[in-house]
Amino acid sequence: MASKMTRYQPAAPALVDQRAEPRHPVFITRASVRRHSEPPIEAALHDLSAYGCRIACSEEPDAGDRIWLRFQGGMPIAATVIWSNQGFAGCRFDEPIERSLVRALTLRTD
Repeated sequence: MASKMTRYQPAAPALVDQRAEPRHPVFITRASVRRHSEPPIEAALHDLSAYGCRIACSEEPDAGDRIWLRFQGGMPIAATVIWSNQGFAGCRFDEPIERSLVRALTLRTD
């Protein structure tokens, strides 16, 4: 049973001008998404910040779903789906990811 002290509250989709952290376009776009007790599905990472990301996948998760994201073979990152619409989903990471990972996913290496 949830209480008023529950850490994860439903949130409306954020507008770009409401974001505390800018979203960066990504150059490494491969990702996988896994829900609890389900096999991972392929996804495409569209943009990213230290606090969340936007993904596209064939099986659109529902707002409020708890998922694990894996970028380019890295460790899984726990997240909550904040919104989903037309094949895209906005996710908020449970904990901010390292700036070095943000840089690795958003900077070209060529």
